[in-house]
Amino acid sequence: MRWTPHATVATIIEKNGKFLCVEEQSVSRGELVINQPAGHIEAGETFIQAAIRETLEETGWTVTPTALVGIYIYTAPANGITYHRYCFVAQAVSYDADLPLDTGIEQALWLSREELEQRQSQLRSPMVTRCIDDYMSGARYPLELIIEENAV
Repeated sequence: MRWTPHATVATIIEKNGKFLCVEEQSVSRGELVINQPAGHIEAGETFIQAAIRETLEETGWTVTPTALVGIYIYTAPANGITYHRYCFVAQAVSYDADLPLDTGIEQALWLSREELEQRQSQLRSPMVTRCIDDYMSGARYPLELIIEENAV
């Protein structure tokens, strides 16, 4: 059997001490969960392009990634899938309130780190607060760290 991890991106956007999050339907848990704007990388797409696209599709916000916070590996206990998450920090550029959100996304919301802690049981995974904590501790790596020679 071949092991195939899922390549994903997540984006941290901070505004006035709050972080842009999404409330989404979890298929594996059958309930609403909280996550960063995040999702799978599509064929032919760079990590940065995926982060921009996923954030727009899930929140209506156009963003510009400015740094890589980290690369995280997480195996979800609910389904046994291993995710390789490339987490970016991004600057909010503009918001389109009329843009329909992705299927399964209930709403975009801004939550402080404390509010996320209070809703710990609703987090999609521990990666949500781990990424924010790393961001808050100053973790930033240049985007040039990612070399994507074959990307279109």
